[in-house]
Amino acid sequence: MAPRIRKNDIVQIIAGKDRGKKGKALQVLPQSGMIIVEGVNMMAKNVRPKRMGEKGQVVRYNAPMNASNVLIFCGKCNKGVRVGMQVSADGKRQRICRKCKQVI
Repeated sequence: MAPRIRKNDIVQIIAGKDRGKKGKALQVLPQSGMIIVEGVNMMAKNVRPKRMGEKGQVVRYNAPMNASNVLIFCGKCNKGVRVGMQVSADGKRQRICRKCKQVI
């Protein structure tokens, strides 16, 4: 089944250390069921110097998290909601909020 979350959607974290935070979906990885959210699930990696005279550094990055730990944020409901599908009059499939029935 295709993921209902797409790139650039605003999502809310519902589980894990960043529970309650909101962020933009930077990347969706449907094969592994993971999602990368901006400013959430930050990890640090120590990078060794490549050349003589360079300094090592700590690089912070957004690690992927399981897509089941996020919900799409509905602006009208002002909370994370489940998503339903609806066929519009012109035959296009649209994602809708299950609470308020507004198109996302």
